[in-house]
Amino acid sequence: MNAVFILLAGILILAIAYLVYGKWLAEQWGIDPARKTPSHELQDGVDYCPAKTPVLMGHHFSSIAGAGPINGPIQAAVFGWVPVLLWVLIGGIFFGAVHDFGALFASIRNRGQSIGEVISEAMGKKAKKIFLTFSYLTLILVVAAFASIVANTFMATFTEAGEIDYTASAANASTAMISLLFIVISIIFGLLVYRRNAPLGVSTIIGVAAIVICMVIGLNWHPLYLTNKTWMIIVGIYILVASVTPVWILLQPRDYLSSFLLYFMMGVAVIGVLGAGITGNASLTIPAFTGFTDTLAPTGASLGNLFPALFITIACGAISGFHSLVGSGTTAKQLDNEKDARPIAYGGMLIECALALISLCAVGYVWQRYAGGELVVPTNVFATGISEMCATIPFLQGAQNVIFSMLVLAVSAFCLTSLDTATRLARYMFQEFWLEPGQDPKDATGYKKILTNPYVATGITVVLGIALGMTGYANVWPLFGAANQLLAALGLMAVATWLGKMGKNNKMFFLPMAFMLIVTLTSLCQTIMKNFGNVTAGTDPVWSVIRLVISVLLVVLAVVIAFDSVKTLAGQKQKQA
Repeated sequence: MNAVFILLAGILILAIAYLVYGKWLAEQWGIDPARKTPSHELQDGVDYCPAKTPVLMGHHFSSIAGAGPINGPIQAAVFGWVPVLLWVLIGGIFFGAVHDFGALFASIRNRGQSIGEVISEAMGKKAKKIFLTFSYLTLILVVAAFASIVANTFMATFTEAGEIDYTASAANASTAMISLLFIVISIIFGLLVYRRNAPLGVSTIIGVAAIVICMVIGLNWHPLYLTNKTWMIIVGIYILVASVTPVWILLQPRDYLSSFLLYFMMGVAVIGVLGAGITGNASLTIPAFTGFTDTLAPTGASLGNLFPALFITIACGAISGFHSLVGSGTTAKQLDNEKDARPIAYGGMLIECALALISLCAVGYVWQRYAGGELVVPTNVFATGISEMCATIPFLQGAQNVIFSMLVLAVSAFCLTSLDTATRLARYMFQEFWLEPGQDPKDATGYKKILTNPYVATGITVVLGIALGMTGYANVWPLFGAANQLLAALGLMAVATWLGKMGKNNKMFFLPMAFMLIVTLTSLCQTIMKNFGNVTAGTDPVWSVIRLVISVLLVVLAVVIAFDSVKTLAGQKQKQA
């Protein structure tokens, strides 16, 4: 198969979907540009703050993307390029983009509050409490994992004698330095745009130039060589501060500027694929279909059967429950106008699908090395495949190493972005858990007033996340894929029931929510059987029991919410009849 065909045909299909299906959804739900959004109605200068459309797109896209649309398609490529391509396109257009758009729309019609409040509105307080508990625990796992990833990316390497290996640590130290400088640039950008009213276009040019300067400085001057534990503490302090500061001073500008790294990465990738096609080097050796079971297992561990593994592994590139938390958590509180919801939510998801297609081209280009277990880390697979495609272009032949480093750096930058967003989202979830429907933290009394305090809620979140990151998050991380897709199923159910209550068309949600629920339950049942076997065999008994208990709880959660959702939808149908 030719990489150019996969990329161009895929992008064309995604563009048509946005113009046709995305527009139809907006009409069905009644997007109203004249309606005041929560960012204006509840503006507080901290969480509720109107953002210019390009800025909010940068925040939303950076937050939902991360490394997800790179890792998933590359890992799932063991089933062949056809299953990956079909799920990215069908899942992205009819599942993920509908999920993201619906979650954002429902949130802005519910005072910018989370999907938990949407569930409360449609299904009652019990369902809300269950959903918020599950979402919060999932976000704690995300904070733990991403904090650990960031710390590992920044930390110094030590010799057997306990001394710093400066040569081996140089790349990590550079990444750390660039990331710290980037935070400073973001704060300056926020002050210029939101407090000095500097033109966004001019500020963007200056900001992008500043990013380049940061990279040059970081690559040549990187004095910070710290241990993993030290970086974990520093990251914890950073997210503690970043998650309670006004969004205009750090969250919006940082995510907006970091989105240009992602756009750069995608631009370079497109040039590489098209350039390889022009020079006759775009043929992919990846099979169309390898079978219904992963027998290749490049990493040493098989993904198992195509169903449900394909739909759990490819999350962010097709549908991801985390997106509904971003859309209904931070994005909804910054949306300037309802008409921006379609390009930001539906369009943002489709751009992520395009990145997933690029990842498929990258792994296909280095397929023999990936399938043989020589090159298996997704970030390296992506950077190697794209940089080698670029190297087939005459004027880029000598830039392969530079392009590789820039791509790896771009991917690493988004871990910090997703970490900050996840922490802020967890704080929202924690606060909403203690509040009655329609209440604000300022309305709480007694112990609830303490627990809903943003500093207290954030402090608890950070302590739990960093502590888990320093201990055993890796032991429960394998459950994240199923938990994340369960979150997507619950998000679809929540929006469907809410739309039904509002008297709007919700039929486009029925198939996606049923399919994702079946996928999740199948995966969790497999996990339950596997860990039950480990317990009886005495293999890793403590963590096997923990994973077994969590899996059972997730199944119970899914069944309870699904029952409430079906009962609510059935009641709505009877009323309409």
